[in-house]
Amino acid sequence: MKIKEIELANISRYRGELMGAAMIFVILFHVGLPRDDTFFGLRRMGNIGVDIFLFLSGMGLWFSWTKKPSLSHFFSRRFLRIYPAWFIIACLYYIPDFLCPDFVGHSGHSANIIDLIGNITINWNFWINDELTFWYIPAIMALYLVSPFYMNLIMRHPIYHWLPVAMIMWCILVQYVTPIHDTLGHLEIFWSRVPIYFLGINIAAAVQRKEKMDGASIWMILIMFVMALASSIFLEQEKHGQFPIFLERMLYIPLTITTILILNRVFRRTPRFFNRMLSFVGALSLEAYLIHDHFVLQYIEEQGWSYWPTFVMTTAITLPLAWLLHTSLNRLITPIEKRLK
Repeated sequence: MKIKEIELANISRYRGELMGAAMIFVILFHVGLPRDDTFFGLRRMGNIGVDIFLFLSGMGLWFSWTKKPSLSHFFSRRFLRIYPAWFIIACLYYIPDFLCPDFVGHSGHSANIIDLIGNITINWNFWINDELTFWYIPAIMALYLVSPFYMNLIMRHPIYHWLPVAMIMWCILVQYVTPIHDTLGHLEIFWSRVPIYFLGINIAAAVQRKEKMDGASIWMILIMFVMALASSIFLEQEKHGQFPIFLERMLYIPLTITTILILNRVFRRTPRFFNRMLSFVGALSLEAYLIHDHFVLQYIEEQGWSYWPTFVMTTAITLPLAWLLHTSLNRLITPIEKRLK
């Protein structure tokens, strides 16, 4: 029997479900688990949720840019989508952290008032001191800044689709070339995620054209998926902390892409209500990312529950809070977006 062709358009069709799955992966990753637990290595694979976000974000930006290639429109839309939610959550986190650290249970992020303003506005301690509280937000905003120029470049000179290979080379240089490492090595978590973001941009044109892959390619996809997943689990379970983490994140690149392609085939067969639930989570992914770890999980873990009850309760509390923030901001932002159009 002939295997059905793999439709790249499904990456766009199931984008909401993929974002929802990625958010669940991230929560699973953040829930604490003892190092000697047999689930530890697999739980660490939830880290690829971030890579899925970045890949899909890059792809989505291509659609947005090719629809209306205007810098002012592009940046205003990105700003309105991310910055208001970030600013509210940053204020709720960093201001109490600065004023009454003993009450909130975390401290040391802002050394003075200038530092506090820098953290609230652009999270500058991420760039300076590798402060990882909300690292994804300054990282994605930095990628947004260069994306239009990269997209123009590859449209005019397609050979530059190969630039993600240079980005992988850069990760190696940052790790092993001492002067570069001493200056920029603290941003490893950013550098090692840059290639997957631009690969998302690279594949977007093929998704837009609704290109297909031969059905027989599913075997290659499965082989790469198993190789990347099994080796990453082994590294985490047996050698966690004994190797430069960027090496594993290079494995995340094929793992992310193959996971997306496999999940697309799964979502074609799952019940509609299940897909709608995942899409709902995906629509709240930004707000859920900002809320779940430091406003919910931190306090639930103090109860001393086991892994799965902690995960379920964290998710159950996070989603209504994320929906409330998302809905409130949409009421303010939607009229502004309509005026921009």
